[in-house]
Amino acid sequence: MSPHVLVTGSGGFVGGHVVAAAGAAGGVRLRLLARAGPPPGLRPPHTLVRGDLAEPASLAGVCDGVDAVVHCASRVGGDPGELRRVNDLGTRALVEEAQRAGVRRFVYLSTAAVHGRGPFRAVRPGEVPLAPVSATSRTRAAAEGHVLAAGGTVLRPHLVYGAGDRWVVPGVLTLLRALGARPEGRLGRQSAVDAAALGRALLSAALAPPEHTGGVRFVNHPRPVPGEDLLTAVAETYGLFPGTAPGLPLEEARARLRGHPVALHHLELLAVDHWFEDTPVWDALGCSPGPSFAEGFPRYAARYRNAEPAPPREPGRGQRTPDAALSVPSVSSGEKGR
Repeated sequence: MSPHVLVTGSGGFVGGHVVAAAGAAGGVRLRLLARAGPPPGLRPPHTLVRGDLAEPASLAGVCDGVDAVVHCASRVGGDPGELRRVNDLGTRALVEEAQRAGVRRFVYLSTAAVHGRGPFRAVRPGEVPLAPVSATSRTRAAAEGHVLAAGGTVLRPHLVYGAGDRWVVPGVLTLLRALGARPEGRLGRQSAVDAAALGRALLSAALAPPEHTGGVRFVNHPRPVPGEDLLTAVAETYGLFPGTAPGLPLEEARARLRGHPVALHHLELLAVDHWFEDTPVWDALGCSPGPSFAEGFPRYAARYRNAEPAPPREPGRGQRTPDAALSVPSVSSGEKGR
């Protein structure tokens, strides 16, 4: 019988790519956990089950009869109490329900932001401690603890781009428009991964033999992206700053962004290395990291241009979506980003 996998967050950015990966692979049945109606395009052999991470009682029975869980849902920003209810306690409840149902493989989509602000240079799993700064990242680190204690697998990407991205490229665009120029000089190297490759990795981890699961892995393309290349790609995509336009020294850029905390957060993140090295993970999962950012990003340029950019989130407002290193910081709580 084909494997049966419960997916949370299937209506979101990365979760949607898990669903697409299952469709491309064939022979996998998905059960999609949703608070409301089904995601677009739901059709057999996939099914819908209702449940809400913020309401643990609603999760009773959602794991019955499945072989694995891929947990992509989380809350980003907003009320710290709600973040704890969804990310921390909700994940704990889902893990407990999976254990009760005898599920042997549990895969959690986390974020490299649980390590804090950096710099990180060719860091491998286990080499740096957890040091989350924001309430979002603290509750996601707590979620990791529940998953790992149960023998599950945690995958930590850094920057995730591609079809459906409303965080990374829109965040860089916010920075460039606030500056009115491109920062000049060397910025940090950033680990990045195409969301399609990440979706394949999550599904592959869920389908791996139980004896090959468990622990923490970074999932990014082996080749990090120079921060200046990321800014150039976004500027060119949106037709900002002709090649002859003068750049802006980094210190002047920082000064110009005083009073723009969201854009300043993005600049500070890109200014230092966030390079997480775990190339063997792709062989271990039996899937490809896809093209590098330089090779892969151009295919999404038209999609980004034609998409409506996500509006800056109001202070204190949160969204149920996978975490992102370039997500809007929780200004109301005084925490910035990671």
